[in-house]
Amino acid sequence: MSLIIDTKDIKKSYVMGSETIHALKSISIQIERGEYVAFMGPSGSGKSTLMNIIGCLDTPSDGTYILNDHDVSDLTENELAEIRNKEIGFVFQTFNLLPRASSLENVALPLIYAGYGKEDREEKALAALDGVGLADRAQHKPNELSGGQRQRVAIARALVNDPSIILADEPTGNLDSKTSYSIMDLFADLHQKGNTIIMVTHEEDIAEYAHRIIRLRDGLIESDEVNKNVRSTVAAV
Repeated sequence: MSLIIDTKDIKKSYVMGSETIHALKSISIQIERGEYVAFMGPSGSGKSTLMNIIGCLDTPSDGTYILNDHDVSDLTENELAEIRNKEIGFVFQTFNLLPRASSLENVALPLIYAGYGKEDREEKALAALDGVGLADRAQHKPNELSGGQRQRVAIARALVNDPSIILADEPTGNLDSKTSYSIMDLFADLHQKGNTIIMVTHEEDIAEYAHRIIRLRDGLIESDEVNKNVRSTVAAV
């Protein structure tokens, strides 16, 4: 196995008025290619800040972050945007789909930034939709889809560029239990196909689908353990 994420003593501080907030105090994590990891922790623990740094949406105040053999600790906004589009597929709680665009157009969006021609974009986007079981909904707009289908479109969009990592931020936060389990089933399938998945969740039952659980508290790692009882989605449904 090879390391895909290697953070060494990363810290993140924010100045708010006269106060300095130490969101991350010292985080060193190594994640190998093909792992399925959940970040957990109460509000204010630093899990969202860590997710933003790992997703190249933000840079650490101190320490180093190596992503897929690239040091991304001190990159400019433009360089970070390029790495994000190439290396990372994002799945958000709120889906973040363009309301007036079809499923196909939403999924193809990252390919525009990557410089693909129209025909190639449509072919790759349709294949990604097919991979999440929604090829027959390619021309539907978000308001014509259920919550679970919208999240599947978002997952297809995350996958379309063949990223190194899928980052899922509370991916079941807006879904009912049954739909949540079906989405977690899809993540389990993606992991089996070799995808590296990192998920932020505050829900214990959702974290139990991951093979490793990292718990944060007050900007530090409280525990980092292999999940010996990975939850079976089939049993859950």
